[in-house]
Amino acid sequence: MTLGEVAAQAGGWVAPEAAAQEISGMASLDDAIPGDLAFFGNPRYVRSLRKSRATAVFVPHGFAEEVPPTRIWVDDPGAAFAGLLTAFVPPEIAFVSGVHPTAVVDPEATLGKDVFIGAHAVIEPGAKVGSRSIISAHAYVGHGVQIGEDCRIYPHVTIRERCTLANRVILHPGVVIGSDGFGYEFRDGAHQKIPQTGIVQIEDDVEIGANSTVDRARFGRTWIRKGTKIDNLVQIAHNVTVGEHSILCAQVGISGSTRVGNFVTLAGKVGVNGHIEIGDGAIIGAMSGVPKSIKPGVIVIGAPARPIKDYKISLALLNKLAALFDRVKKLEEGTPRE
Repeated sequence: MTLGEVAAQAGGWVAPEAAAQEISGMASLDDAIPGDLAFFGNPRYVRSLRKSRATAVFVPHGFAEEVPPTRIWVDDPGAAFAGLLTAFVPPEIAFVSGVHPTAVVDPEATLGKDVFIGAHAVIEPGAKVGSRSIISAHAYVGHGVQIGEDCRIYPHVTIRERCTLANRVILHPGVVIGSDGFGYEFRDGAHQKIPQTGIVQIEDDVEIGANSTVDRARFGRTWIRKGTKIDNLVQIAHNVTVGEHSILCAQVGISGSTRVGNFVTLAGKVGVNGHIEIGDGAIIGAMSGVPKSIKPGVIVIGAPARPIKDYKISLALLNKLAALFDRVKKLEEGTPRE
């Protein structure tokens, strides 16, 4: 594409003398080579922009610095870049509806219109798969499972008995839905298993990343509300509720019977205690440990998690501890203070 065509498609502007230049790919500022288009949307990356080998770059209106790539001014560089990506990537893989000869679909299962069932997938009795849903190779759909319309179940996903998925749910490879909750009682000198008789319920537009697990409830349901996005390697225990449009980043672990509100962010490696509540809109910083309930809208970080202002003060004081130790040592030795 010429830069003139790029600018027109993105609703931007490029200098007329540069409009005939061509690009043949897209990349980040650091990875771009001649022929690539990149974007600059955050001032922290200005050093990368100044060194970039890209042929052209989307910049926001008002950006006046002269840089090596040719500038294309747009309202939102990130959005413009994303909107153009489809022109430079292979088309999305299309699945023709039907059941692969090696798949095992029980006669008592129900398949909607235009469903795709991949090689060696298993659909157990009583399961229902909604129209246009894709069940990829080696996926397992257990007894009585309900899957809505337009869902995408990637390879090696396991959905155990009686769990329910609404519409447009995406489960990436290795996801396990409905594994037993981790429930035991210590009796007669041994850990005795507590039956986990509930289900997992997942609402519309939820996406769950690779190798994440959502345990079934001891009774009732473990509940993932609509629009929530869950990263890879996340563990959600039995009877947890995760509210609408929340974000759970990689390696988050939530203990049993906790309630996570709407629009909550749990950053990477956050650990959450059981039987507590995290209020709507709360943000939990990376690697935090959450031992007690968090009020709505609060930003906390640390282990144990505390308000971010308090955390910053504590961190600043901790960084001065070595200097304070040296001063005290000199005083104890009778050395005059400087």
